[in-house]
Amino acid sequence: MGDLEIRPAVADDIPAIVEMLADDPLGSTRESPDDLTPYLTAFERLAGDPNQHQVVAVREGRVVGTLQLTIVPGLSRKGALRSIIEGVRVHADERGSGLGTRFIEWAVDESRRQGCQLVQLTSDATRTDARRFYERLGFTASHLGFKLQL
Repeated sequence: MGDLEIRPAVADDIPAIVEMLADDPLGSTRESPDDLTPYLTAFERLAGDPNQHQVVAVREGRVVGTLQLTIVPGLSRKGALRSIIEGVRVHADERGSGLGTRFIEWAVDESRRQGCQLVQLTSDATRTDARRFYERLGFTASHLGFKLQL
C-alpha cells in the first residue's frame, strides 16, 4: 500500500466522503449520495469555522477515510478545551489496514496540539466492533449518551 496523507478535506472530496458515510448499515438509511447539495452546503459551513476540521485520508490519490474533529471551548474543567471526533469512516478496501488507528491517533495528536484536555466521541450502540476498537485505543465508555431527533 502506498503512503498515506491526512489533509483537510476540500469540496472535490465530498462525493467520496458521502459514499463512505452511506456505505454502512446505519448510513445507508440516512445518507443520499445522489444529491450532494446539502453536503456541499454543510461543508461550506464547516470550512468557515476554525474550530471544525473535516479531514480525509488519501492513499495513491484516492480518498480512503474521513473524520470530523471539532474543538469545543467551555467553562467546565476550569475552562478546558475539549475535542469531539465525529463521522469516522474508512473505505471498505482499507478496513483492517491500520488506517483507523492512524486516523484516531492523528485526531488525538491534533487535539493535544490545539490545547485540548479531553477528547470525546460517540459511537452508535449497535457498533460493537467500533466500541472494541476505541477501547483498544484507550477510550473508556465512561458516560451514557442521549440524542433527541429533531
